[in-house]
Amino acid sequence: MAMAAAPLYCVCRQSYDVSRFMIECDICNDWFHGSCVQVEEHHAVDIDVYHCPKCDVQHGPSLMKKRNNWHRHDYTEPDDGSRPVQAGTSVFVRELQNRTFPSADEIMVQMQGHQVTQKYLEKQGFRYPITVPKLDGLGLKLPPSSFSVRDVEEYVGGDKIVDVIDVARQADSKMKLREFVKYYYKPYRPKVLNVISLEFSDTKMAELVVVPDIAQKMSWVENYWPDDSFFPKPFVQKYCLMGVKDSYTDFHIDFGGTSVWYHVLWGEKIFYLIKPTQANLALYEAWSSSPNQSEVFFGDKVDKCYKCVVPQGTTVLIPTGWIHAVLTSQDCMAFGGNFLHNLNIGMQLRCYEMERRLKTPDLFKFPYFEAICWYVAKNLLETLKGERNTTWRKSLLLISS
Repeated sequence: MAMAAAPLYCVCRQSYDVSRFMIECDICNDWFHGSCVQVEEHHAVDIDVYHCPKCDVQHGPSLMKKRNNWHRHDYTEPDDGSRPVQAGTSVFVRELQNRTFPSADEIMVQMQGHQVTQKYLEKQGFRYPITVPKLDGLGLKLPPSSFSVRDVEEYVGGDKIVDVIDVARQADSKMKLREFVKYYYKPYRPKVLNVISLEFSDTKMAELVVVPDIAQKMSWVENYWPDDSFFPKPFVQKYCLMGVKDSYTDFHIDFGGTSVWYHVLWGEKIFYLIKPTQANLALYEAWSSSPNQSEVFFGDKVDKCYKCVVPQGTTVLIPTGWIHAVLTSQDCMAFGGNFLHNLNIGMQLRCYEMERRLKTPDLFKFPYFEAICWYVAKNLLETLKGERNTTWRKSLLLISS
């Protein structure tokens, strides 16, 4: 008995591919690849009634949704004053810029690059954010400040699929890098789009960036991940972040409680920082699981939320567990990376357990977190065994003498 042929869709008459965005025509009910009919995924949410290329000849162009407000993720909701402002909307960003906060100078440790060493952190601890105003001594290698968004496309490739945040909706979608570049250079940008998770270790751009010495030397993945591991090695040390003015990322803790290095190549970022005290972490978990999370500014729930302006050329190191939000105050390109290490193991595990309780999707968790913990534990056990054997040998030598 012959198998039924797979249904074919779109003007290209191809079968369904789960990895490609599609949109349904509201007239003929056929499905179309966004790339075939020039509809970006983030743009589709603005269409009320979609007409495919064939149907719009007879029925006219697609009908767009009508904007009724500037303070809600769903801009079609009536603006009757009954609904609170939501994070990321243009009203939210304007209000955030007008607020006052305690200066992060109260908690930031300012250092020179050559001072940021593993020995220093092991002695002093890595409990507060560190800011380094110049590259010198960090071991950090980056492209020049003239490096542009177009240059990123050249080195990474225009066909690279990137996750893009529609800031006003705080919603994620995917698009080809070349489409984001086109958007970026438009004289008028109809939306605020933000790229924060372009990991480029597998591209030509990786050769242009060397991570800070401290992140390399302390990283569990770099030190303990075996070459013959059954699991693929996690690549989380080389991210390029491209944000346009008024991009906003709401309060979060970096995955797995990783520490972060972050350098602003050009432009400016503003961090809103909250200490990971026991009380603040409990408040954060409750806020993260609340149904009205986007309507509550988490900084208002805690005793102190510090404001840290990070200008061009500055590097910041954020320790495990720090709760932070980020505002892009002007068009900006930054580079950064995440790393697990030995100095805050308890907090790393606590953050991971919190992710599990919050049912964080795997896409937003540290890749193979439990595997790297076992690799570190195995190494520690072998180290302790070696030290014990050395102690026994020394004892035997003393006895025999």
